[in-house]
Amino acid sequence: MKKLLILILFTTLVFNAQVNTEVYVFDIVETAHKTTLQNEKNISNNLGYDSQPYFYDATTVIFSSARNGKTDIALYDLKMNRPGLNYISETKNGGEYSPKRIPNSNDISAVRLDNDGLQRFYSYNFKTKESTALIANLKVAYPTWVDKNTVIAVAIVQDSLELFISDLKKKTNTSVAKMVGRSVHKIPNSNLVSFISKENEKYWLLKSLHPVTKEIKTITSVGTSEDVAWLPNGTLLLSRGNKIDQFNPQKDKKPSLFYSFSDGNINNISRMAIDKTGTKIALVAEISPKYLAQEQLEGYNQRDIDAFLKPYAKDVKVYNFPNELRYEGLETMRKRYEGFFKNTQDLHCELTNRIVFKNTVIDHELVTANGRQFKAVAIYKIKNGKISSVTFM
Repeated sequence: MKKLLILILFTTLVFNAQVNTEVYVFDIVETAHKTTLQNEKNISNNLGYDSQPYFYDATTVIFSSARNGKTDIALYDLKMNRPGLNYISETKNGGEYSPKRIPNSNDISAVRLDNDGLQRFYSYNFKTKESTALIANLKVAYPTWVDKNTVIAVAIVQDSLELFISDLKKKTNTSVAKMVGRSVHKIPNSNLVSFISKENEKYWLLKSLHPVTKEIKTITSVGTSEDVAWLPNGTLLLSRGNKIDQFNPQKDKKPSLFYSFSDGNINNISRMAIDKTGTKIALVAEISPKYLAQEQLEGYNQRDIDAFLKPYAKDVKVYNFPNELRYEGLETMRKRYEGFFKNTQDLHCELTNRIVFKNTVIDHELVTANGRQFKAVAIYKIKNGKISSVTFM
């Protein structure tokens, strides 16, 4: 069951862009034995899925970005004084993910999922945007380049994720590890690649792979932190909610805090990328839970059932305080509210107070319906970028 969920996570949640995420870039500044992240810049600023950033060069970041109902490779120039994106792909029958720069080339590689379900690894000409299949017989999900002929690829095999060494010149794919995670990175100052092993369900391990000898060694336990990145000095960064931890395998016994975000928009940090100099970090964060609560409130006041339901999870649960389950499921919610919206012409909800704490939003509301007014309290729980439960008081 757990392996099946991994497959669903990649092919459904990611590719259908269900989570509203943004890509941020910060300067990494070292001052007086303290690391700070400064000059925050939201480089995606886009409604929908934006993720998987990668530093194309010192001043350019590429990432996957939702637009027009699909996902393309976006490019952001950090030198620009005004916001704006260029796009490297315009695939009409599919979408691109996991963009990387191909070694010794200006071109870009990416995973493409076509509308008919075909999932393959392609190169994209930087100027013409034309694509060419690189690995024709492997369902690549999360790749990283070792050199221009060697790719370490996490690929979907049946109902699980496996790690492969792909030789593009010889056109061979060699499986080297099963039950792996999505983070695959070159380890600085070495010939090794790191990956996440999920063979133990209670805690995951970060391991190293030698692409030539295929030797695998354990580096450290990462608990359930899926997303990591490496600084040029060999320090590992691990995401943890709105915090980033650091761990140097050569000298540290346990992780310590690298940076904690006070910005309410930086939640559930996932993908991270570091530039070659170690002076910039790009990361992905979910939008603040308050925006999801606000989105459903606006849909409610407009009596727009689709807009109202959009922020909710498919398996949303609705409770009477403290824990009496009233009903569950998005379709059940639709049936309950659709007629109510149509038949209540004076329906309006005025927000009188809102408290946001981590993944919980508490709204104090004044509701008008059918000529009556009453006060209500709604407690929204957010999970994976959606409202997973509502408790009414």
